[in-house]
Amino acid sequence: MRHSTDLLVIGAGPTGLFSAYYAGFRGLSVAVADSLPELGGQITAMYPEKAILDVAGFPTIKGRELVAGLVEQAASAHPTYLLGRTALTLDHGADSVTVGFDDGSTATAKALLITAGIGKFSPRPLPAAAGWAGRGVEFFVPDFAPYVGKDVLVVGGGDSAFDWALHLEPIAKSVTLVHRRDAFRAHQRTVDDVRASSVEILTHAEVAALRGDGVVAEADLIVDGVPMTRPVQAVIAALGFVADLGPLQQWGLTVDHRHLVVDGAMRTNLPRVFAAGDITQYDGKVRLIAVGFGEAATAVNNAAVVIDPSAHVFPGHSSEA
Repeated sequence: MRHSTDLLVIGAGPTGLFSAYYAGFRGLSVAVADSLPELGGQITAMYPEKAILDVAGFPTIKGRELVAGLVEQAASAHPTYLLGRTALTLDHGADSVTVGFDDGSTATAKALLITAGIGKFSPRPLPAAAGWAGRGVEFFVPDFAPYVGKDVLVVGGGDSAFDWALHLEPIAKSVTLVHRRDAFRAHQRTVDDVRASSVEILTHAEVAALRGDGVVAEADLIVDGVPMTRPVQAVIAALGFVADLGPLQQWGLTVDHRHLVVDGAMRTNLPRVFAAGDITQYDGKVRLIAVGFGEAATAVNNAAVVIDPSAHVFPGHSSEA
């Protein structure tokens, strides 16, 4: 199937969804593609219940609520969603670009905006959990309900590990957080909140083995060189994930450590190709959702001039529309 649009957005996370809305605000037709089957990107896939604290106007908002609001906002642009398909190829025409997908479909656009976040991602494995995935071991927590009344073991020292430990503490029977070191990568505020809760934090610790009859029932730990066994019915391996740009790396884009290098207009080195959000790299880059929203507006406004040279980069304030 062939699709045609003014602006094609690759990546249906928060930045991509806001890009779709802003494209509609500029009077552009827009299509949004994503390899995931649902809108919302990483937030929908991994953090729907996570409290997000860096979106202006919301002291706190759950990930799924933010995505729902962005989808509602983007609906005003009447976007075409091309979900569950991975972008494979990029071809340039005289005044357009064409992206080919893994299902054989194509999309031709007058400009392309890449908002693919960290690209395609897969969780880092927990060696002791080999063979236990789906039998008490999970790598993401899209729903808290399965953890009610359980002894939960969270493995990791980053934001995800501490966020999930904090959110599960009120509903689980117990929560234990295990980390190899006594220094954490998580935000200090969240670390302090977990320390003030009933969550038990074990440092200089690792999971040696898991046991159970069909599903996890116990975990063998080594803490400061001393073995111990804990009752555990759920293990969350929050060890981060491995990400790569996949086929995008073959498109001739300038890449810096898995990020696309852009200028102040969010232009990549390729004509008619822009990027915004976590996937971008430039001097002083800060990877926050709030920053991605601003970059989306910058990218769309500059793409609008590429699409229609008679247009202006600055369209006026939305309150004047």
